Amino acid sequence: MWALADYGFRAVISARFGDIFYNNALQEGLLPVRLPAEAVVSLHDAIEADPAVRITVDLAEREVRAESAAGEPLLTVAFEIDDYARWRLMEGLDDISLTLRHSDDITRYERERPGWLPVAG
Repeated sequence: MWALADYGFRAVISARFGDIFYNNALQEGLLPVRLPAEAVVSLHDAIEADPAVRITVDLAEREVRAESAAGEPLLTVAFEIDDYARWRLMEGLDDISLTLRHSDDITRYERERPGWLPVAG
């Protein structure tokens, strides 16, 4: 999964994913798109027939579209993704960046916490 993201892939389309891969991909900012097996086969066949076929994964609309090199629609398939995962991907947020959104609160907490409590070291 990290190799896919490092190579520049932003989405992976398949009929099924293992739970660990699916969840880790979302954590790393890679969109795993589950489509019906027949849709995956149709996409594969279209690309095999013409490598210039354009595949668009539209996270905002929650759909995958295939069109010919001339721009003719070949296939449109909706996919499911939970709202929270979709929001995180669209905002480019990972666990660290979500935490850093609260940096003012964290700083305030650290400033106000009793001095007798242990500190990280």
